[in-house]
Amino acid sequence: MIDWHSHVLPGMDDGSQSIEESLQMLHALHAQGIFSVVATPHFYADEDTVSGFLQRREAALAALSPHLCESCPRILLGAEVAYYPGIVGLCELSRLTVEGTDLLLLEMPMARFTETVITELLALSSVRGLRVVLAHVERCLPYQSAETLRRLAGGGISMQVNASCLCRIPGRRRVLSLLRAGQVRYIGSDAHNMTSRPPRIGAAYRVIRKKLGEPFLRYLCEQGHRVFG
Repeated sequence: MIDWHSHVLPGMDDGSQSIEESLQMLHALHAQGIFSVVATPHFYADEDTVSGFLQRREAALAALSPHLCESCPRILLGAEVAYYPGIVGLCELSRLTVEGTDLLLLEMPMARFTETVITELLALSSVRGLRVVLAHVERCLPYQSAETLRRLAGGGISMQVNASCLCRIPGRRRVLSLLRAGQVRYIGSDAHNMTSRPPRIGAAYRVIRKKLGEPFLRYLCEQGHRVFG
């Protein structure tokens, strides 16, 4: 199984603050059945350049790598890119996609998507050729109409949800419905540490197995692995 959203790289953002904490998170993910984890540190265009961010990310992985062992999931590099008006014009945006893919994990504001926002999201797909994935979409779902979701899905925009939203009853029914419909394709722990925001993705996958069945869970995992060819 894959964890599509995590903050396991040490010292990159508000996630892991040390190599030791990163290793604890990775071991916890492995114990929950995760074999690949996408490291998605925050990227804010008004605070960093793409090149500067990538250099810091490489340095964080280089510091962590000598300590990795067989009980650690494979780490794939990515980013959680904060949306801003005009993002479609960021020339180096494709360098922030998930390693080995054209998936761009995009953090959206917790507000109703305006027509301008919808148009720009669709342009990221149609003009820039990126497969946009809306990060922890459960946070902004309550603000969106069914028509907005239909338009985004029709434009190739998919969704990632955090494990925590599947581990609590309020709102879970809508997320399960979007999973069935194929709009939610990616599950992430969004783990930041081992205390206030620890990895809980194993519990989320158990909920999917219970509510949607083992064949659906296998299909979801197979589709995830196919992303990497």
